[in-house]
Amino acid sequence: MRISSLHAFTSLATLVATETSSEIDRESVVRRFNLKLNQSHPYSPVQVGNGNFAFGVDITGLQTFLPHNTLSSWGWHNSSLPTTPNQTSISDFTGQDWWTHGRLVNYNQPNPSEKDISQWLIANPHRINLGRLGLWFGGKNISEYELADKSQVLDLWEGKISSSFSLNGSGVHVKTVGSPETDTVAVEIRSELIQQGQLGVFLDFPYATGKNKFDAPFVGLFNATSNHTTSLRSKRHGATITHTLDATTYYAEIEWENQGHITRASNKTHKYIMTSGKGGNTLTFTVTFTPKATKGLGTFRKVEKSARNWWSDYWSTGAFVSLPIAANKTAEELQRRIVLTQYLLAVNGAGKDPPQESGLVNNGWYGKLHLEMVFWHLAHWTVWNKWGLYDRSVGVYERFLSSSYDRAKHQGYDGARLGKMSDPSGRSAPGEINSLLIWQQPHPMWFAEMEYRKFPTKKTLQKWDKILCGVADFMVSYAWYNDSTKVYDLGPPFELAYWRFGLDVASKWQARQNKSVPSSWTTVKNNIAHFPIQEDAYILYEGIEEPWKGEAVSDHPGLLGLYGWLPPDSRFNLTTFQNTIDKVYANWDFANLYGWDFPLLAMAAARMGNGEQAVQWLLHPNNQVNELGMPEGGTRVPTPYFPASAGLLLAVGMMSGGWDAFAEPVFPEGWEVQVEGFQKAM
Repeated sequence: MRISSLHAFTSLATLVATETSSEIDRESVVRRFNLKLNQSHPYSPVQVGNGNFAFGVDITGLQTFLPHNTLSSWGWHNSSLPTTPNQTSISDFTGQDWWTHGRLVNYNQPNPSEKDISQWLIANPHRINLGRLGLWFGGKNISEYELADKSQVLDLWEGKISSSFSLNGSGVHVKTVGSPETDTVAVEIRSELIQQGQLGVFLDFPYATGKNKFDAPFVGLFNATSNHTTSLRSKRHGATITHTLDATTYYAEIEWENQGHITRASNKTHKYIMTSGKGGNTLTFTVTFTPKATKGLGTFRKVEKSARNWWSDYWSTGAFVSLPIAANKTAEELQRRIVLTQYLLAVNGAGKDPPQESGLVNNGWYGKLHLEMVFWHLAHWTVWNKWGLYDRSVGVYERFLSSSYDRAKHQGYDGARLGKMSDPSGRSAPGEINSLLIWQQPHPMWFAEMEYRKFPTKKTLQKWDKILCGVADFMVSYAWYNDSTKVYDLGPPFELAYWRFGLDVASKWQARQNKSVPSSWTTVKNNIAHFPIQEDAYILYEGIEEPWKGEAVSDHPGLLGLYGWLPPDSRFNLTTFQNTIDKVYANWDFANLYGWDFPLLAMAAARMGNGEQAVQWLLHPNNQVNELGMPEGGTRVPTPYFPASAGLLLAVGMMSGGWDAFAEPVFPEGWEVQVEGFQKAM
């Protein structure tokens, strides 16, 4: 029986799944869900990559018929600045001044009189598609429909794509691998068509544009050839192609093992053709995309071995959960999503920056990251004990600290105010939500506390000290003291609880270092407004007339973060929360939900001991995941929407490892679940 820190659930024993202690055969579980396809997916590529670089392919193992994208963490481009009078430089953007609690505050809002420079700042920089690599059929215009015996397998355990088909009776076999260390795709092609001069490879380079907020499924313009330049320099065993788009220049370093030959297809294009110059039936090569010219970085075999070792280690370390997939279709579907999501997030969500919401599949929001989504992108690494991958991205808070101090100072606040829609420099794009959102502020406290629980060292304390102090100072400065009610006002109950949680962690951080806790932190934490309650349930904000109708129930059900996400606050009442859950279930517009909404619902259900309901939320009909494991974006955002993926792993991690008050897995009754290596949540 699980005992909550607040309440004893006398009937919970029937809801807790059986945990077995035997070691899990991870490889057999993972390989059971290897992708097996016989046609290209129209908008979701099969990918190889390493978190900072991803290469998406169609059924040929390359980008032959569909221009799936090659994206990286460093590949960014700025369009030319506007030429409109008084809008020709970044400094011409002034935003808008709004009255806020009796004073004018300048917000990073698009200004109607500065429309062009406002839009430029929103769209720039934007992530670029580094290039398209596909099969060349001797100059013939071949379609996918002309291929026979099409087959493609993604070996998840090795991170390798094996594709095969036949063309006019001749077989073609392609292996595709991504390097774990560099932005390299390695390819091996075997076919008698190579020897006949009827099969080679093309490499084409698109122009980058910030025209579209969402560039999906394909990124870049391949017909704007006059806007950019490429040049070729051949070497003994390869070539270097230099691509320049305005002020952005990068390189494609090509290295082949046997004799090869590469030429420009036409002076009017940026397309290059590579063929075997030896006359054999094998073409084996690597292409490394890099912002600095360098030498070739290894053979296909070297990359293949490196990838195999990395992926085997990835699956073998950290946490793992095995569900009763042999006899339970629901468990099998959940296991499929878990395994494919683990692969996809290692490729798309484990780079030097927190990912954009579509990872390295396509461009959403011009490729920029959202700081409020960092929790959903990275939190799962902590409970799954994948700290090396977590640590790649979480340094964003230290990198953005200086710009966060500047942002707060500009608005007349103390401390460091984290932005929202950010480029890698920390500059936040203009926008109403972008400049007003606040629930990203306590995220560093959550990460710091989880990290300290795992690594309670002086190094951890020093790593987060300046960040937590800066953010806490802003949180205190931002909270507004209401002379009428004698409390500090903020906003909805989740933000109120998160503010108290954040200030509590920041205070603990000071105490752990034998430093005094600023009195202002304690004053605001203890005197911030209570969570608003109406009809014995938590509501969105104080004074709302119809808390369970219309717009109030059409967006994220953040109310449930009070206990599904956060540890229980001393002001938290479990009975009121259960009433809130009942209200949400009865009234919320679930058809309008997407992304992390369903994992949040699952986390709350599981923490209340309802494993059956938690699984139902994760597999809700409006929470679709396609055959490649990518979460469907629906009408509001393009596919994939990776906060849904990372949220799935976070919810499953909490269901598997538990929280402080209990550690038993919480799954549907009767499920025999094996878990290994999970870290408890708070």
